[in-house]
Amino acid sequence: MDLKSKIRVIEDFPKEGISFKDITTLLQDGEALKYSIDKMAESLKDKNVDIVVGPEARGFIFGVPVAYALGAGFVPVRKPGKLPAETIETSYSLEYGSDTLAIHKDSIKPGQRVAVVDDLLATGGTLASVVKLVEELGGEVVSINFAIELTGLNGRENFKEYNVESLVEYEF
Repeated sequence: MDLKSKIRVIEDFPKEGISFKDITTLLQDGEALKYSIDKMAESLKDKNVDIVVGPEARGFIFGVPVAYALGAGFVPVRKPGKLPAETIETSYSLEYGSDTLAIHKDSIKPGQRVAVVDDLLATGGTLASVVKLVEELGGEVVSINFAIELTGLNGRENFKEYNVESLVEYEF
């Protein structure tokens, strides 16, 4: 299936010079959504994944059904103050400031095999924080999977020691 034909591209959003990849059109198409989830789950089926981790919020959209398809658990990574139990946090830089992510301290046990699933790989800032949180809890990141990768931003270069896969690639 040609997933690019299911993704709406909006130029100059949210600001001039940005070519926004809008997954809402893919999500509206039941066949394309099923195909996307099935392809991600298929690539993970032989990796003995215990936990799928997805960052807020679009990582939830892809992560939960992938976890379900694998028979694995799902762990959300959220903004600070959004998780009710004890958390660990990490901050990371953005082009316009910084952000922080949190995960429940008891959500991943040492040695558990973890797949990180999200909608988009750009520069890799969010991903680096998610991987750091998983590994701080003792999880082993066995794969990192995306619906979309912006190859021109070289985010993958920061994760050479990991298995990184994406369904669709755009330069920017």
